Amino acid sequence: MQNPNEDTEWNDVLRAKGIIPQKEKQITEDEIVNMLEQTIEQKQQQNGKQLSDMNLDELDELEDSEDEEILLEYRNKRIAELQAMASKERFGYVMEISGQDYVQEVNKAGDGIWVVLHLYKPGIPLCALINQYMQVLAMKYKTVKFLKSISTTCIPNFPDKNLPGIFVYFEGDIKKQLVGALEFRGPNLTQDEFEYIIGKTGAIQTDIKEDPKPKIKDKMFADLADTNDW
Repeated sequence: MQNPNEDTEWNDVLRAKGIIPQKEKQITEDEIVNMLEQTIEQKQQQNGKQLSDMNLDELDELEDSEDEEILLEYRNKRIAELQAMASKERFGYVMEISGQDYVQEVNKAGDGIWVVLHLYKPGIPLCALINQYMQVLAMKYKTVKFLKSISTTCIPNFPDKNLPGIFVYFEGDIKKQLVGALEFRGPNLTQDEFEYIIGKTGAIQTDIKEDPKPKIKDKMFADLADTNDW
C-alpha cells in the first residue's frame, strides 16, 4: 500500500479531496532559532528596549548573558525532542504482510514499539470495515505499527469463525488478542467504538475513555421518542 506521507501527485489529489489528512508541517531548526530570537526580543521589550535599539556592546552583553545560555540549552533540548519524535513517527499507514514477514515485522518490531495486527479474509464485510478503521488509526497514531494479513496466508488453517482477529504486541510480546465478530460488536461497529476497543489494549493513547456505544436503556428511550414523533 502506498505510504500516505509520501510527496506524490496521487497523495496531493487525495489530500485536496480530504481523503487523507494534510501532511503535518515539520518544525525546522531555522524556525526554532527564529522562535528563540523572538523570545529574546520579547524579553527585552518587557525591559523597555528592543534589539533594534541596542548598540553593539549591549548586543554582545546579551549574547554572553545567562539568559542566552538558558535559551541555547532549551534550543538544543527541543531539537533533540523533535528528532526523537520524528524517529518514532515513522509509520502512519497499514502494511500488508505475509507469514514470511511475521517474525521481522511483529516479533522484531523494536524497543518501545506497539504492533496492531489484523488477520482478515476478503469477502467478510466486518473485516473490510476494520481494515478501513485501521487506516484511520494508523494515520492518527504514527508511532504504532499497524499491520494486516490474510489469515490463512499468515497462519495456515486459521478458522474463519475467529475472524476478524486483532493481535496486539509490545516489543515483540503479545499483550491482547480479540477474535471473532462478537469482540467487535458486529457489522454496526463505528470508528469511535473501534478506537475505544484498541485503546483499551494499551496500544494507543486515545482520548475516547468512555464507551461510545449507546447503552440499551438510552436506545430504548430513543426508540420511544421516535415512536412518539408519529
